Amino acid sequence: MLSAIRAAEFLRVTELGERFGVSEVTVRADLDALAALGEVRRVHGGAMLISNPRAERSFEDQRGAHADEKAAIARAAAALVSNGDVVALDVGTTTTALANALCSREDLQGVTVVTNGLNIALELERAAPRLTVVVTGGTLRPLQHSLVNPLATMVLATINPDIAFVGCNGIELVRGVTNINLPEAEVKRQMLSAARRRVIVADGSKLGQVAAVHLCPVSEVSLVVTGTSAPADVIAELGVEVEVAA
Repeated sequence: MLSAIRAAEFLRVTELGERFGVSEVTVRADLDALAALGEVRRVHGGAMLISNPRAERSFEDQRGAHADEKAAIARAAAALVSNGDVVALDVGTTTTALANALCSREDLQGVTVVTNGLNIALELERAAPRLTVVVTGGTLRPLQHSLVNPLATMVLATINPDIAFVGCNGIELVRGVTNINLPEAEVKRQMLSAARRRVIVADGSKLGQVAAVHLCPVSEVSLVVTGTSAPADVIAELGVEVEVAA
């Protein structure tokens, strides 16, 4: 069971029961035992792998994790965009799903998307000319296909987005919104500080976690869009508006 969770990063009780041919009561007991050993984290409906917050994984390694949840988050976030908006769009797997969701919104016209993600720019290209894509420029980080300083924050400093969608590696009441690496954190901070509305998009595994680099206090966030695996107790204590996308 632990091997299956390691491969998928998150599995529901029903999925584990079907895979191993045991009752859900047995699955829950086994998951509780694994959680007691520190191998997994129990969340609503299942369990997820406890990740090492210090180890940054590549975009490709992360893309398959929580894919359905990220797609739901992306649809909910895309619904917040209106015609004529200027949108700042961060790098990451959830924001890439959001880029796809924006392309699927054929009603959108005159939207400008500013991004520091090369893969995100290519994803958005198919929606031209309905969507205008501006790439920040900067130094390439191949691990995430992201562009960082120098140049990235200089370009963002000249733009006043209506809304910014920013990903993170952790969001927790006391330590705030956090990220795993410093170069991208600088760009994320600029996006958040410049935008009229600041939206954090994060699957449930990020809630309650703390990563190495501070981005902003939770109180400065307009909205958190997360998924159904997010712990209810963490959502309740954040003190900001949270939308759970399903």
